Amino acid sequence: MAKKRKLNSVRLLEARKIPHEIHNYDARIRDAQEVAEAVGLPAETVYKTLVAEVPSWKKPILALLPCDRTLNLKRLAKALGAKKVALASHADAEKLTGLQVGGISALALLQKRWGVYLDKRALEQSHLVVSAGERGTQIRLETEALIDLVSCEIVDVAEARETR
Repeated sequence: MAKKRKLNSVRLLEARKIPHEIHNYDARIRDAQEVAEAVGLPAETVYKTLVAEVPSWKKPILALLPCDRTLNLKRLAKALGAKKVALASHADAEKLTGLQVGGISALALLQKRWGVYLDKRALEQSHLVVSAGERGTQIRLETEALIDLVSCEIVDVAEARETR
């Protein structure tokens, strides 16, 4: 069996001596809620990373929120002081980040210096689980370590999913 390569996000955490756990799952899973189930962790601790664009801004932004919630674009726009915010399509998100949907990670995109906006519910958790930068790999680390490392701004942008 071939040795799995070490991801840059893991190298970064190791270099900064930030305690973390790596959780692997079937890389064919792309839905964050299914990822939470696959790694056996509570949905409120597993965070998805969404790429959004503000028409008047040069760079996209990243919004991190619990996998069992949806992004409220109006509240995000208000938090950014923008008139409008739009989610990037899957194809555009992949083109902008160079990462596959399901593997987009603020940890893997630090060099881009994009704004990172973390939903305030994260502050209720001691640890969060985020993508490591590729499908099939998640990293669990202390919430405060993630906030410090990626310079997150805390915002109230997640809302409960509508049930049908």
